[in-house]
Amino acid sequence: MLHIEDLCVVRGEGDLAHRVYLPQLELRPGQVMAVTGESGCGKSTLLEAIGLLLRPDSVGRFDLSGANQQRDVAALLSTHQQAQLADIRARHLGFVLQNGGLLPYLTVQDNIRLPCQLLAMIPDKTLLARITDTLKLGPLLSKYPAQLSFGERQRTAFARAILHRPALVLADEPTAALDPHNARQLFSLFIDLVRQEGMMALVVCHDWPLVQRFNLPCLVARPDEQGQDQRGTCFVP
Repeated sequence: MLHIEDLCVVRGEGDLAHRVYLPQLELRPGQVMAVTGESGCGKSTLLEAIGLLLRPDSVGRFDLSGANQQRDVAALLSTHQQAQLADIRARHLGFVLQNGGLLPYLTVQDNIRLPCQLLAMIPDKTLLARITDTLKLGPLLSKYPAQLSFGERQRTAFARAILHRPALVLADEPTAALDPHNARQLFSLFIDLVRQEGMMALVVCHDWPLVQRFNLPCLVARPDEQGQDQRGTCFVP
């Protein structure tokens, strides 16, 4: 499970400061939740904080559990345990960037295997075969990112994000540059894989019809009326 309470990040200073606040979030294995809101409201900032890429200014509770182990991330943040936070980020989180973020000098197969290689893990052949088949990547494994369409690069990025079986997958507008048909197809494949493997996922998405089509629960950006002398956004279910 993922359980977060009172997470706050402040970006900028003075009159330009913007407060991003998450009162509470709970995710269970197999659950996919969308993060929605206008451009510039702080969706990516929230994802970066949850993904341990950005240190929050404060957090009341941040527990991430999986594989019969619970990790008190809030305690690690408060005591600046950078090595342990980096290990959690590498082993238990998966990331899908807007542009895929593939390494151009690696083939599709090597890009997918990269997180496992960095963790000195032997990839699960059964899971690899399921991912390759579900995302229709079989004919592309020997190709390089420059030889792929944008949709193919995004499917490869999804595969790379989940092969090491992370507890939580974080995707930042992964379908933003896709046409509606390919966006629906990729979203459906991703949701199916996350649910089948018992992972959790947070997906930043501007496409409200797409979110509605898959009946996803949402964290919705609202003006933060509690922030003192700061513009802000509060993300609520």
